[in-house]
This record gives sequence, structure tokens and C-alpha cells, in this order.
Amino acid sequence: MNSFVTKLQFWKQDDASSGDEIFDKDATSLSHVGTAIHDCLRKHHNRHHHKMWNVTRGSIVENVQQTPKHLSKDDPEDSHSDWFPELMGELIAKTEYWCDVTSLGPPDGKFMECFKKGLATLAAKSVDKEKPVIVRMMFGNIAGMPVNCTAVIKALTADLPPDANIHLWVGAWRRGFSWNHSKLIAVDGVHLHTGGHNLWDKHYLACNPVHDLSIQLEGDVARDGHRYANQQWEFVERKQKTCVGCVVDMMPDGLPLVLKTRVTVSEWPEGVANVFPPMFTKEAVGETVTSRERSQANDVPLISIGRQGAMVYKARPSDDAILAMINSSNKIIRMTLQDIGPVCVPGSKKSLPGLKWPKAYLTAIGKAIYERGVDVEIVLSNPNSIPGGLKGTEANYGNGWDCVDVAAEIIKRIQKSYGTVDDEKLRAMIAENLRICFIRHDKESKYQDGKSIGLHSKHFIVDDTCCYIGSQNLYMCDLAEWGIVIDDETEVQKIKANYFDPLWENSFTGQDVDVQLVMDGLKIDRDGKSKMFGAGQNEQAAAMMPHGHGEYYDMEDAAVEVEEGDEPVVGDNDDKDADGAVTAAASSKDNTDASVSEANVTSEGDVAAGSVAPEESNDQLSGVNKTKSEESAGEEKKEGEDGNDHPEVVQNESHEQSKLAKLQLDCNWCGMGEALNMNKALNMKEGDE
Repeated sequence: MNSFVTKLQFWKQDDASSGDEIFDKDATSLSHVGTAIHDCLRKHHNRHHHKMWNVTRGSIVENVQQTPKHLSKDDPEDSHSDWFPELMGELIAKTEYWCDVTSLGPPDGKFMECFKKGLATLAAKSVDKEKPVIVRMMFGNIAGMPVNCTAVIKALTADLPPDANIHLWVGAWRRGFSWNHSKLIAVDGVHLHTGGHNLWDKHYLACNPVHDLSIQLEGDVARDGHRYANQQWEFVERKQKTCVGCVVDMMPDGLPLVLKTRVTVSEWPEGVANVFPPMFTKEAVGETVTSRERSQANDVPLISIGRQGAMVYKARPSDDAILAMINSSNKIIRMTLQDIGPVCVPGSKKSLPGLKWPKAYLTAIGKAIYERGVDVEIVLSNPNSIPGGLKGTEANYGNGWDCVDVAAEIIKRIQKSYGTVDDEKLRAMIAENLRICFIRHDKESKYQDGKSIGLHSKHFIVDDTCCYIGSQNLYMCDLAEWGIVIDDETEVQKIKANYFDPLWENSFTGQDVDVQLVMDGLKIDRDGKSKMFGAGQNEQAAAMMPHGHGEYYDMEDAAVEVEEGDEPVVGDNDDKDADGAVTAAASSKDNTDASVSEANVTSEGDVAAGSVAPEESNDQLSGVNKTKSEESAGEEKKEGEDGNDHPEVVQNESHEQSKLAKLQLDCNWCGMGEALNMNKALNMKEGDE
């Protein structure tokens, strides 16, 4: 076998752990839940310590931040949550050296106003600084809706003096159907804001707002947010420095492309700031006013957990950390989630083709109930909730399942794990241990205009001693996520009292789950039937999930090509061991069908770290090296087909494919020609020439 391919497949086998167990020096006073998380991560994800996970400390600033704050039957008043973007702007304005922002999409409306105000304050106070203040903002290039980084940076800096002592970068990335979904603001390695909130005015500040939860902290934990952002910036820089990336960088942000990986970045001041930002180190930020004055007396144990989606091959540390939390439960699990099931075909009990329920999480919850008698309380979004007078294509909270569906999927995993289980025992567990409801205001599930109430929080509490607040949903979606585990009983009890208890009291009626309906639903197959799915289903799923809209986005009409891929590992219990870590068998299966995008291989033939497609779709995404038949298929697309009434879009798409085909030929001069066909080599079997 080609030695390069051999080395690549060896690297793919486990990018998460070197096989050595590490011990985080701060993991000395953790609860049984925190200890379970640390044990899992130190064994299975030691390569990503201080990058995607870390045991650290910090203090919570006041209470958790929930919007809207009220739960009464009356609709929220005007300006009900304007305090929230104002707080974000004030946090940015505190920056003395370095500010990182990550979110799904750029700020709009009041959020944009507050960001601009924060930057203006920052510019005014930084005039005499020796070095410019570093501000990095990273967003997700949702398939079909890439961020126009140039437009965003123009809006953010519209009111800044041209000689402002600030260097600002705005970036966005996508790898196949994976992009950034984390939400954090990290300032000077001291201040941290993270949670589930996006930066969209009409979703949170207008009528019928969606409920969400975030938290603000101070201390060393903020450094973890900066380091997590580093990985995404390194990825963007690495991709743009390839031959293909250099050409793409010269194209307008909104130009349709068929590339598997799409990264964009803009800098300000243009021609003054470097094209790419520097990487954060703790040495890059000096002593700040906050670091000098803050007391560590209120610091508590914290664990930062994240994942970078398809940016890396297999490692998903936060997935395993969440499994470890559930598996460590002894008494009760409390959850507030947007949903657990994947996007549902409207009017049916079926997921979109190729989409599946998260079997690993459901199995862990089922085992907690069956083996340890753990109580489970879950609050979910009302299906298909649309805030702010938006359209269903712009905002859609709740994937379409009812509480009976969720309960049935949990009970099915009990049956799968333990074989034949007495019906009466199952009924007793549903009635006594499993409590699921939709979010309500004073027992009402709708606003006064009849629109249903949405929920976007990603929060769960285990045994009332440890909890998670972050960006990660439990339904299967291979995005980049980040969040914080608070491992202190006193602080968790405060969070529970301030957030979960009032929400549960207003929402739970005992009527959302009928025992008989759950039993009747155990034979329903809610997974999407076929795993032979194309870009259409992925794009439809992306379109049905909440996303931004407006002037800071471009419409990307060229579809990302998808081929038949491997079974998803994330959420698939059959490929997990008892600790929730991916087994060697699963790795071996994945190793046989991997492919590398041409944009991911350098002219020297080396594979950049994290450049191999993920387990969910190892060879599903084609790059610019499309075959002639694939290009013809795109050209033969007829007007009106698949709802496309714009034939000019198809012509533009074919034109871009022709340009990229020419680019492949032009790349031969710099040694990229061989690299552009490397995906063929990766499918070679031993003994092939």
C-alpha cells in the first residue's frame, strides 16, 4: 500500500487519544459527575486537552441569563429583552487586549447596534495603547447561506474612525454539512459569556420570542474559550492558504461554489491588519483591571467541553462528556432542550431520509431509568414554533415530534438493551420515572396571538450537583459546539432555583405523555429510511432549523454534493463502548471508506490535521475534482425541477463548475494536480497499484 495512505489511515484510526491517560491538575475536587466526565476525557480525548476540553475554575457572574425572563400568560412587553444585547456590547467594551466572538451567524438589529457601540467604546479607550486591540469574530457558513464577511465587517466598523487602534477579523467556515454553532464571547482570558443564544433580533427581542439560556463567568475558564476559537481560525487560515483556497479567497463571498470546504475571512483596517489574525496565548494578554481586582474566593470547579464537527476526523469530546454525565446519574436528570429527535417530515412520524435519533443518548437515559431508577424530567420546545413574525423558512424551533414520540424512543432503547421487558414494568417506568412536557407560560403553550412558544436552551442537570449550559443540542447534527459544565452543588442549586424550577412549574401538566400512547408507539420506526441521501435532505434540514437572514448573508445556489456515506457514529449506540467512547471496531469500519478533499491536501502531499471527513459521512462530500458526468448532471437540471424556477441559477452553477475545472488544470503547475486526485488514492485497498 502507498506509504502516504498507510500513514493517513493510521492517523485516522484515532485522532482523539494517544493511548496515554492524563490527569488534569484541577480535577482534584470534582463531584461523582465531574469525575466521570474527567475520566472519560482523559482516557479517550487526551490529544484535545486545552483545545476542546479542560478542567478549570471560575466564578458565575450574578444569575444565569434567560430570555424572556417572565413566564406569565401575558405577552412580553416591548423591549422585554433589550438588556441582553446591551450586556454583550458592554462585555466587548471591557476588552483591553483580546476579544473572541463565535456564533452561528452575525449580529443583526439591536445586537448589531450594541456590538458597534461596544467597538466604538473600545476604540475610544484604546487610542494610546502601544499595540492594537485584537477582535476576532467567527461564524458558521450554513449550507446555502454563506456569511458575507465583507458586509459584516463593513457594518461593524461603519462608525469607527479609520485610525482606530483595533484590528478586527470576521471569518466563517463550513466543511460539508458541518459549521460553527458555538456561541461565546471571551475577553482577555478573564471574561466569558456562553450558552444557547444566537445574535438575532427578531428571534429574541420581538413578539413571541423563543426562550433561551446563557451564562457569564470570570476566571481562567475564559482562556478555554479563546483556545477553542484558535482551532477554527487555524482551520480557516490553513484552508485559504491552499492553492484552491487562494483562488476562492479572491472570489466574492456570495459566489456559488461546489467546494466541500468553504472558508471566508475579512480584516479591518484592510491593508493594515494582517490577512489572518494571530493565535491567542495567555502571554498575549497582560494583566487587566479585572484580573488585578477579582477575587478567586468564589471560584468553583468548571469543565469546558466542545467539539469541532467535521473539522476533525473522529474526535467529539463533548459528545462523550455528555454521555458520561448521563451514565453517572444516580437520582435525577433534568433537561431543557429544543428537541431530541431529528428534523421530522411534516405531518408524519418519520425523520427526513438519512436522519436518525441519537441512540447513544437515548440508551444512556433508558439505562439510567431501568438500572438505577433515575427520574428524568425534560422540557421541550413546542413543535415548529416561529418567533418575531418570521417565516417558517427563517425560524423553526422544535423539529416536529411530540412528547409521546420522545418517550417512546427512550423506552425502545430499554427494550433494545434488555430484550423482553414486562409491559407492566415498562408502563410503571413511563408513569413514575419519565416526565416530559412542552414549554408553557402558566400552563399555556401559546402566546396570545395563537403562536406556539419556542425553546432553544441546551441545559441539563444531573443529580442536582452538576449541570451543563452551552450550544450543543442532543439531536444528531455534526456541528462545532462548546459549553460549560458547572460542578458545584451550591451554584447548581441556584441555577435550578432561578431557571429550571420556575420553568418546570409553569410547563408540566402531566398531560403531554400518555402511557398507552407511548406503548402503542413502540413499533413505529421514526428514523429516516434510507441512508442513500443527497444534498437535498441535508439542505432541507438546515433550512428548517433556526438561522439568520438579511443583508449579511448570500444565497449559495450550488448544492454540496453528497454520496452514500457510512453510518453515523455520533449518537449510534452500537459504535460506543460503556464510557461512550468510539470503539476500535467503529474506527476500523470508518477507515475503509475515507476520502480527503482536494482542498485539504497541501502541494507537498501532506494531510493537514483534521482534514479528513468525519464519521457521519466520510466520503459523502465531493470537492472541485468533479467527474464529467457529475458536471453534466448539474447542466441537465431542468427549470422548475426540485422547486427551482430560476434556470439562470443552473447556468451560473455550471459556469462555476467549468471555472473550477479549469482551476484544477491550472493548479498542475504548483503540484496540486496530484493532490486534487488524492481522494482516489485513499480508496485504494492493500495490494492495489
